[in-house]
Amino acid sequence: MKTQKYRPYTRIDLPDRTWPSKVIDTAPAWCSVDLRDGNQALVQPMNLEEKLELFQLLTNIGFKEIEVGFPAASQIEFDFMRMLIDGNRIPEGVVIQTLTQSKEQLIKKTFASFEGAKDAIIHLYNSTSTLQRDVVFKMERKEIVALGVAGAKLIHELAKDSDVKVRYEYSPESFTGTELDFALEICQAIMDVWEPTPENPVILNLPATVEMSTPNIYADQIEWFCRNLPSRDCALISLHGHNDRGTAVAATELALMAGADRVEGTLFGNGERTGNVDLVTLALNMFTQGVDPELDLSNINKVINVYERCTKMSVHARHPYAGELVYTAFSGSHQDAINKGMDAIIHDPQSFWEVPYLPIDPQDVGRTYESIIRINSQSGKGGVAYVMDKDFGFKLPKEMHPGFGRVVQEIADAQGDELSPDMIFHAFEKEYLFNSTGYALKAFNVLKRHLDNDEESSTAEVEAMLEVHGEEKWIEAVGNGPLDGFCQGLRDTLGLDFTLHAYHEHALTRGSSSKAVTYIEIYDQDNESWWGAGVDTDIIISSIKALLSALNRSDNKNN
Repeated sequence: MKTQKYRPYTRIDLPDRTWPSKVIDTAPAWCSVDLRDGNQALVQPMNLEEKLELFQLLTNIGFKEIEVGFPAASQIEFDFMRMLIDGNRIPEGVVIQTLTQSKEQLIKKTFASFEGAKDAIIHLYNSTSTLQRDVVFKMERKEIVALGVAGAKLIHELAKDSDVKVRYEYSPESFTGTELDFALEICQAIMDVWEPTPENPVILNLPATVEMSTPNIYADQIEWFCRNLPSRDCALISLHGHNDRGTAVAATELALMAGADRVEGTLFGNGERTGNVDLVTLALNMFTQGVDPELDLSNINKVINVYERCTKMSVHARHPYAGELVYTAFSGSHQDAINKGMDAIIHDPQSFWEVPYLPIDPQDVGRTYESIIRINSQSGKGGVAYVMDKDFGFKLPKEMHPGFGRVVQEIADAQGDELSPDMIFHAFEKEYLFNSTGYALKAFNVLKRHLDNDEESSTAEVEAMLEVHGEEKWIEAVGNGPLDGFCQGLRDTLGLDFTLHAYHEHALTRGSSSKAVTYIEIYDQDNESWWGAGVDTDIIISSIKALLSALNRSDNKNN
């Protein structure tokens, strides 16, 4: 690795910086640039119909400012602008934004593109970075300032004669590669032309056109700029992050703490190179802190579907908040913690959302709990129990989790892939509910129940027909209840040696045809523990089935 080719980014001299102690407690003004930055980054740019569908999605989410294109750069961009205006497709309260370089013919065509709109933001930019001045434009500082000022003057003149309420925005492109004093100088020169007021501020967009440093340095740059701008109350400081270093979200958050008012970005971070800052992640980061992001992302699946259809891009499975797998745990320890956290939330629904490994409630963005825990060879007993509960209603006793977990683990190891919930349930049926190789119930009756005043001395007479290793066996016995009587009959008639150790039951379904499930643990003659399960509309029969299930599992260890 030729590290000698590179040098560290220059730090900002700001020893009394204040942003580290600030918090984000209100949403910024949002501006989507999906239809411009996002569109120009696509292998196959959107057609008019796709642009319109995405525009409608953005307005439904709640964006009030949308940069719809660079209408002077291509005919489809111009035509889309006219489609929105002539078709009266711009909702009340939404302002369209257009981009233009500081060139006379481009500015004039831009004004022609939004003629007839109620209001519009015209976004002027020219590159100011040291590198581009030296390598691309071969221009001195004063020439760069003159270029920007000339464009600002023309825009100001055309705006006076326009019926559109024009708002002004200026970007010193590649702000992060520009000397701070020069960025301030050119922005002040533009403001002198446009003469903003606190009631009608200019937007000064300070883009990390290329992300060149750690996020804290971008925050320092923004705080320095906000401090040193003479008419700070006449400007909205806007951020426009790119993700070259993979830290655009963090850089934008710190820059908001440093005093910025507005954020430009895209859904899911689509944009040139490694992308723009991701507005979905930014907004939902705020949401998880109890801050209203003022964007409606409650149906994240719809947002993903429209985005993927229009852009032909895919949202990564691990994308924050939106990815297919971001609410899914395969790890056994994670699954156990999530299972316990979800149980605590169910028992205290008025509490704050506090579930291990889930910083947001999936239901708040329109996801379900169905895929929170998925099972593969890395999973554990808690995850398996969660699937059995949430997908099928079986609330396995905690002491039963290890045994069934081992059953599923063996299947997952052999499969070498994820197990679906149905595969897990079929394993449960095979191991517990349909395991009748040794003992199968054919008939069961409670003949009499004797209820004395002392409940502990009540008795029950039972009879049962079993198939035991292929032979029918008739059992008659008396016990202090139907299950106890059946146990006594198994010992007396078949000579079985076991101890009933634990009993759990719960309703499996509701209604007139509801079923119950019973879980029973026995200790066999070798003092080994075996769990069984049974399901029936009769709770007594479900307990008899559960006992036989446990005996069958014990019997199978020798076969």
